[in-house]
Formats: sequence, C-alpha cells, structure tokens
Amino acid sequence: MAKITLDNLAHSYLPNPASDDDYALKELNHDWQDGAAYALLGSSGCGKSTLLNIISGLLQPSQGRILFDDVDVTHQATAERNIAQVFQFPVVYDTMTVRENLAFPLRNRGGDEAAIAARVNEIAQMIGMEDVLSKKARGLTADAKQKISLGRGMVRKDVNALLFDEPLTVIDPHMKWELRTQLKKLHHDFGHTMIYVTHDQTEALTFADKVVVMYEGRVVQIGTPEELFERPDHTFVGYFIGSPGMNVMPARVEGSRAYVEGTEIVLTQGYQPLEGRVEIGVRPEYARLTQSEGMPVKVRRVEDVGRHKIIRAECFGHDINIIAGEDDRISADMNRVSFDPAHVNVYANDWRVQGEAA
Repeated sequence: MAKITLDNLAHSYLPNPASDDDYALKELNHDWQDGAAYALLGSSGCGKSTLLNIISGLLQPSQGRILFDDVDVTHQATAERNIAQVFQFPVVYDTMTVRENLAFPLRNRGGDEAAIAARVNEIAQMIGMEDVLSKKARGLTADAKQKISLGRGMVRKDVNALLFDEPLTVIDPHMKWELRTQLKKLHHDFGHTMIYVTHDQTEALTFADKVVVMYEGRVVQIGTPEELFERPDHTFVGYFIGSPGMNVMPARVEGSRAYVEGTEIVLTQGYQPLEGRVEIGVRPEYARLTQSEGMPVKVRRVEDVGRHKIIRAECFGHDINIIAGEDDRISADMNRVSFDPAHVNVYANDWRVQGEAA
C-alpha cells in the first residue's frame, strides 16, 4: 500500500507543447491517501487512462513527478513500482488453466506453493470461478477471461496499488454488481490503495471513497459522492453526476439574490460582485413544480420512472428538469418552478463560488 503523490504532473503527446490546450493531462498537484479507494471518472478522452498509465509506469510524464510514499518512482519501470493493473479488455494466458493464470503473479515472485494454492482458491471463490480452476483459459468467454484478469490483479496482498482501467466493460450487468461488491470487500479486508477508471458514474459512486472527476485533461473535483452531488465545484461535475444532471442557467447575482430574466431567487449566502459568465446550478431534486411560485415553465413531458417522475420542461428558453415524487399530483395549471434556496449553487466561468453567510 502506498500514498501516491502527483507533483506538478502534466503530460502532452506532442513533442513541443506550446499552450495549455496541447496537454492531454493538465498540471496536477495531489496527494492520494494510503489505503483509500479512488475512482477516476469522466467522459472519453478526458485524460483518465493517461493519468493511470503514468501512475503505473506505462507512460513517462512530460513534466513533474510521481511519488509512492514520498519515494520518487517517475522513472521506475512498472515492475519496480510493485503495482497490479487490470485493463479494459482481458489479458490472460490462453494455454494456462484458470488456476495457473491466477497463481502466475505469486509463482513469478517465488511464493510458497501451499500459500499460493490457498490464495488462489480464495480469489477463485471471490470471482466465482472455483468450479473451472482446471480448465484452460482458451475456451472461456470474454467475461470469464476478464474475471481471471481481475483475480490475477487481486491475488497479491503486498502491492503498493491496484489499478483498474474500466475493467467491467465486457462483464454482464448482474456480474458487474457482484464484482464491484467483491472489490469493495477486498478493499475493506486488505486496505489496498485502489484507483478505478470509469466513465460510468454508478460504478464510480458505488466503488470509491473519493471520486476524482476529470474534464478536458484537468481534475475539476475530488470528493465523496455526497460532496459531488450537493456541491459540484464545476458545472461539468453537476452535468455528469446525477440522472438527470444539474440544471444550469445564466443569472445575475447581487448579494443574497440571483435574478434569472428578472425573476428573483433567494439565496442562503451572500456574494461579492462576480465577473465573467455567471450561472446558478440546481439539482432537479431541489426544484419544485408549482402553480404560483417561482419562474414560468412550459412542461414538455412527464416521465414516470417508478420511484419518481422526471418533468422535462423549458424555462426562458433553457431545458430544465424537475423531479417529483411518485405520488405527487401534476396538473396543467402547474406552470412555474421554484428552487430550494439552500441548494442553489453559484458559478462564475464554470467554477463554483463560495458565498458568505447572508
């Protein structure tokens, strides 16, 4: 297990980067705690895999350093970093049995055969493959091979970190839930530092202690699932986390009041004069369809998803989503929307602004 430090880290795939836009990974300075489970979350091309490959040693950064427990490993080979990495698509030895595949990392380090056998059986049970240990990997399905890859990544107890690069892509939905549960249990039992790359917010939020949200090569927020939901530091976090995502609307903010097309919205905090593009962000869960309060809306449709209803509407030319309870009455004369003041976030140029007590 290791604390992982990213010190002035950045990377460009161009030989002579001249501007910020030339960097696939923009400058990072972060300490990731020893023994914590992190998820790297973001859309395709945001820099998640680039960062993971730098941590693993598969890629040398253009600038900065990687430290494990304050030891500089920037120029160390992957094998010297004592990490285990599981990739998006299965990497197994087809000519070996499942047992031999799982045992390979331990035998490669000269482990005791009795201890290896016990650990292999433990991991096989964890990934649900104890009945096929003697089978060759060649004849197995893609999801079975990926379970072998996961098992081989988890079989060593002494690694500095376990790195997962979208490892459940080829796994069927039910097995995804089971394997995420097993990974959580593994983390609880052994306390490995884990980093899990995904574009799926459900995977990230159910797996990690802290979620690292990336956007256009930059880390825009590191936080718990609750922090990402309640206080998105960047409008992208608001869009990307939640289903549907946060409503974002242009606004004018004066002290403890926001104005959208002249309609006043009460805020629980006060703000100094803001420059640039000013917006407010409100989760659909904290918006309410009413008959008389708030801003005018035009309801387009109501989607009943079982546990609640999603109201798709338009407000001053902007799409807006409102979540109502399963039993809430929705009538034709409900054509206004109000926001819970305690859950209105204010943004300037996409970044959340911290207000003061009003």
